[in-house]
Amino acid sequence: MSNKQVLNRTERRAAVSLAAVFGVRMLGLFLIMPVLAIYARSYPDYAPWLVGLAIGGYGLSQALLQIPLGLLSDRIGRRPVIIGGLLVFAAGSVVAATASSLAWVVVGRVMQGMGGPLFSP
Repeated sequence: MSNKQVLNRTERRAAVSLAAVFGVRMLGLFLIMPVLAIYARSYPDYAPWLVGLAIGGYGLSQALLQIPLGLLSDRIGRRPVIIGGLLVFAAGSVVAATASSLAWVVVGRVMQGMGGPLFSP
């Protein structure tokens, strides 16, 4: 006898959506690492410490905001917080992708890190 539990359509859609959102977050964190150090040399304000800040700024802003934003989610609800997080993350992605200097890449990465805790556990 098996205790296999089957998800209904709504639960399956929610699970797939949350998995996709979490996947985007992980891509945002790790996809840039192998290429940023090389690509960053093309910016006029290149400095190794700025590259480190661009990589670490994501994780640092995420770590600092994880608990306060989790409390916000408990207070106002999951859906608005997830949507807000995706918007902040997307805005940070646009800032980083269109940056004309490495300093703006850092700003975009920090914004991505601020949005990340809003849409993941």
